[in-house]
Amino acid sequence: MEKIYTIPVNEAFDESGSCPFCRMREKLEANEIDLILGASMMEPDIRIKTNEKGFCGHHFHQMYDAQKRLPLALMLESHLDLIRKECATPKLSLKEKVGTVSEHTDSFCKTCYVCERVEFHWSKMFETACLLWDMDIEFRKKMEKQTYFCLPCYTRFLRTAKLFINKKRLSDFLDAAQGVEMKYLEELKGDISHFCKKFDYRYQKEPWGNARDSVERAIRFLSGEAALPVSQGEEE
Repeated sequence: MEKIYTIPVNEAFDESGSCPFCRMREKLEANEIDLILGASMMEPDIRIKTNEKGFCGHHFHQMYDAQKRLPLALMLESHLDLIRKECATPKLSLKEKVGTVSEHTDSFCKTCYVCERVEFHWSKMFETACLLWDMDIEFRKKMEKQTYFCLPCYTRFLRTAKLFINKKRLSDFLDAAQGVEMKYLEELKGDISHFCKKFDYRYQKEPWGNARDSVERAIRFLSGEAALPVSQGEEE
């Protein structure tokens, strides 16, 4: 029987064409951005956390693109106020003051409220995917139909599987995962090679086949879907 925590994982694996874990992360990010600029924005406990942790440049960009300037400005106001207070050091020696201020500013540069929220839920989705594969034959079929896993997610999937999949079935899981990955890797390598050949005058009249967007697809495979958003031309 499907549980509420298995729904987003099953939904992601119902699709294909891109990395399912990247699709899950994209939805998690969108949900968190929507919440932080909406109902959660005025909750005192949430505001305390956003003041302390702030946001990374990537998620600031997403919030800015959401065109909700007032909620964003209100969060910035209280976040900046906290930074101002932390950086206003008492009377210390110059050496102590530089160290104290730099420690405070460094901590603000290394944390992000959205990143931490997304990472918590995303890590659970890797675990859930492993448990589903271990217990659900239908989920195994879904995995075999995937186009590929980006390399970072593939690596994390294997490491998580080692912890959550029954050792007796771990070899079968690895065979299934490698089957998906190696099939796509071979196709991608062929497309990249053909792309390179198309710049040789001897191959100019040959059709492009699937090679035209192979550079973009290779970058997404190596670095994750977020590394290079799909352009309108590729969608067409």
